[in-house]
Amino acid sequence: MDNAGKFYINGKWVDPISSEKMDVINPATEEVITQITLASEKDVDLAVAAAKRAFESYSQTTVEQRLGWLENLLAIYKRRYAEVADTITTELGAPTTMSHEQQAAAGTAHLEDFIVALKKLKTEEILYNGELLLREPIGVCGLITPWNWPINQIVLKVIPALATGCTCVLKPSEFTPLNAMLYAEMIHEAGFPAGAFNMVQGAGPVAGATLSRHPDITMMSFTGSTRAGKAITKDASENIKRVTLELGGKSPNIVFDDVDIEDRIAWSVNAVFNNSGQTCDAPTRMLVQRSIYDDAVKVAKRVGEQASVGDPTKEGSHIGPLVSHIQFDRVQTLIQAGIDEGATLLVGGAGKPDDTNEGYFVKPTIFADVNNNMRIAREEIFGPVVSMIPFDTEEEAIEIANDTPYGLAAYIQTPDAKKADRVARKLRAGMVLLNGSSPLAGSPFGGYKQSGNGREGGLFGLEDFMEIKMIHKL
Repeated sequence: MDNAGKFYINGKWVDPISSEKMDVINPATEEVITQITLASEKDVDLAVAAAKRAFESYSQTTVEQRLGWLENLLAIYKRRYAEVADTITTELGAPTTMSHEQQAAAGTAHLEDFIVALKKLKTEEILYNGELLLREPIGVCGLITPWNWPINQIVLKVIPALATGCTCVLKPSEFTPLNAMLYAEMIHEAGFPAGAFNMVQGAGPVAGATLSRHPDITMMSFTGSTRAGKAITKDASENIKRVTLELGGKSPNIVFDDVDIEDRIAWSVNAVFNNSGQTCDAPTRMLVQRSIYDDAVKVAKRVGEQASVGDPTKEGSHIGPLVSHIQFDRVQTLIQAGIDEGATLLVGGAGKPDDTNEGYFVKPTIFADVNNNMRIAREEIFGPVVSMIPFDTEEEAIEIANDTPYGLAAYIQTPDAKKADRVARKLRAGMVLLNGSSPLAGSPFGGYKQSGNGREGGLFGLEDFMEIKMIHKL
């Protein structure tokens, strides 16, 4: 890639001040793709300064002007769609079918929806008491995005910032930096004013922390681990920034005994295996009613044994590698913890799949007879690992489901609409998904408790990047 090693600041690709390099690794082959430069504090300062200068004029642009740039960006993204998908396959290891149908598709869906939402956004309104309310861009935004759904998260942060008149500095994950470079090229071609969007590469403890602490950053938007979210919140508190966080999850998936067992258990297992299990709202805790538990275990075992791991450049529904050796080691540690704590290993286990020597591939793994005190039920594994937990009553299922420090998503499987609604209202999660449904673009995405705060997507995502100003008249 031509701009690898450079940063995008003030409308130009520039050479960094820092000389610290990092290899970008193909997780399927463990080969070096390219190198990036890791930003120093001074590099971040330059990007923030450019965004601050640009905010004065960019914040005064009209909605119509910004819609024009967003429409340009959409056309460019569609033209380079395959390039985005192929890049994600190379640097993340997402199988090519999944990259084209899900990873890259998220970039189109969210951008299209933000265009619709911006047209509906009320920047001025008269309140019921007759006073004038204005919604204005909050300022210069620091955006930190993860590696697991890279374009998805970049679009969910960069687009609402630019759409509302904010300027921003993006720091994408250093493990999947190349799709962010592609997106910067597209933003440049779309014609956004210089300094409205800036991008540096770097590691969290330096580049991310500098953004979080920077006095000229008004808002931080972060997606990633709960541990890192806590650090960003602490760093940002010195300047009383707004902080929005989309963090981890340990989502319960309640399977009642009135379901089609074959259909719902197969769906439940495959939903965890998707994206190699590297999804924050994956239904990793499968709570199954005891009256069908033994049958569900048999179906899960069969589905797990049929799951295959393979080359992400080949089309198909197979599972790709994890993103890095760091993630591989974390998942191996937790799989071993499940074995040591006495859960029944149905499928998979520790180590790499047979006949796999290179790449960060793991065995798709299913544990049965898990209880909610085990590490594999408490901690976010972020790999293709399912934990099956039996329950007896509706009340017990709700209790187990809510017994977690997380609250991002929850899943319910039952054809009984009244029961689904009743249970959904008692679950402490930001999203409840019924019978295999998926979040739609435009619906607010986010969670309760240690899964974060704020919401991404649609009108709610735009409003997170805006301040409210009241004008009181005599």
